[in-house]
Amino acid sequence: ATADLIMGATGTGIAPYRGFLRRLFVESTPAADAFTGLAWLFLGVANADSLLYDDDWQEVAARDPERFRATYALSREMSKPDGSKVYVQDKVAEHADEVFARMDAGAHMYFCGLKGMMPGITEMLEGVSKEKGIVWEDKLKEWKSKGQWHVEVY
Repeated sequence: ATADLIMGATGTGIAPYRGFLRRLFVESTPAADAFTGLAWLFLGVANADSLLYDDDWQEVAARDPERFRATYALSREMSKPDGSKVYVQDKVAEHADEVFARMDAGAHMYFCGLKGMMPGITEMLEGVSKEKGIVWEDKLKEWKSKGQWHVEVY
């Protein structure tokens, strides 16, 4: 599979991605043999002590940096220039051009975790779309119709 995987999680929303990433980078599986895309994890937690499976992500990133990235948002340890907290959507926004380019090339975007993250995510994506001269509702409808948009929040 050549499609990139862009994964956003808060806290325990990381659990399904652990399975994805083990199948792609740790275990000897047909999925691992076939995967040629980039798996990009955006994880938001309060502080570094709350980074679940960090050793796993760092090991995979060190072993296969061309195909795996982990980008963290530590809301109680990081701050934006205006002093406000950094959340998952802020880290995705920092890489918005690349995220949108990868989505336009067929990537799949997943969000798992607390449902409270989704308003900030969609607001950020809508703002980025507007800056790019894209109608967000149309872009989201396109991603959904192509099966590229996946949200499992609680």
